[in-house]
Amino acid sequence: MKNLKAIAILVVVFSTMALVAQPPKTYEIIADKDNTFKVTGLKKAVITAKAGEVIKLKVIAHKGTEMAKDGSVHSVTINALKDQGWDLPVKEGVNEFTVVAPSEPGEYTIECTVKCGDGHDDMKMKLVVTK
Repeated sequence: MKNLKAIAILVVVFSTMALVAQPPKTYEIIADKDNTFKVTGLKKAVITAKAGEVIKLKVIAHKGTEMAKDGSVHSVTINALKDQGWDLPVKEGVNEFTVVAPSEPGEYTIECTVKCGDGHDDMKMKLVVTK
């Protein structure tokens, strides 16, 4: 009986270690010159993560007709989560960021907050957070 408990504890410990050791889920996002977000390999611009999961974003940015004074051509922003690292200015070219999904499940709107040209107000995508 003691051996079974010890084995069960080891299985839980090693399973937890395997989960922790997994690299973050990576999404490639194109912030395009037509002022749209596209997620490579997906039909819709939606990324999905578990609550509290670490996510790596590889954002490939193409300049629209306008840009910010700091050289940002777009941003990846969740307005309600700016203080949690979800306010990412994006320069032209390849940008890599590591963020943490919100702890509360739900749908979050990711938007561009850099005035990037016509259609800027519609430059949005979704982050869906599950339990």
